[in-house]
Amino acid sequence: MTIRTILVDDEKLAIQGLQLRLEAFPDVEVIATCANGREAIRAIKTEKPDLVFLDIQMPGFDGFSVVKGVMEIEPPLFVFVTAYGEHAIRAFEANAVHYLMKPVDPDMLADTIERVRQRLAEKRSSEEAEKLKDVLAEVAPDAVENMPTDDEAAGRYERIINVKDRGQIFRVDVGSIEHIEAAGDYMCIYTGDNSLILRETMKDLERRLDPRAFQRVHRSTIVNLDQVRQVKPHTNGECFLVLQSGAEVKVSRSYRDVVARFVH
Repeated sequence: MTIRTILVDDEKLAIQGLQLRLEAFPDVEVIATCANGREAIRAIKTEKPDLVFLDIQMPGFDGFSVVKGVMEIEPPLFVFVTAYGEHAIRAFEANAVHYLMKPVDPDMLADTIERVRQRLAEKRSSEEAEKLKDVLAEVAPDAVENMPTDDEAAGRYERIINVKDRGQIFRVDVGSIEHIEAAGDYMCIYTGDNSLILRETMKDLERRLDPRAFQRVHRSTIVNLDQVRQVKPHTNGECFLVLQSGAEVKVSRSYRDVVARFVH
């Protein structure tokens, strides 16, 4: 997905240099450049970018004033760029994604873009979860209520599961699991690009997984709700969940309220 970006600096050469370095990242699109803080505030409110590279020391409105000037809207991600290291603490207090010193180091820039990608992915995942909740509310209108808060649902659950399969031990990141299917005393664990067999009952495995994310949607199926990208209503009150990989998992009528209640 394209990262819509604005560059702000009162030095034209600095903007040109940063723009040149950003060409190495195909997913970064520079949609505007600004030479001062007032221009930046107008551009941010008009263009609603995902990311702003922001010089700190500028005549008139400095970088921190720009951040304050757009707080009434949903602000973009900010990366501060400056020649003065003493501003670093204030930059992070302003919740900047990162802080870059001039001249911008290519490796540091690459690290910054990766951080931006992660932050945007988290934000978009949250937005998709809200949309998913809305759709589930239509499928099961009486079910989406009294959802537990993070504090209420807090607990310690597995982050890595060790799976012995085909004579090897695989360390599976729980977050990468899309869904799990039971086959007697064995569990088939599906990630986006792999499937593994674990000798364990569904009941025991459920105890190890965070119920805020992993929910039973069928008597023999557990789904990672964070991997759900679409809900497709079906006949007789059933529906299908479309997962990140494109796989579809059926939600039986008796479990659809459970799914709706735990989407977050």
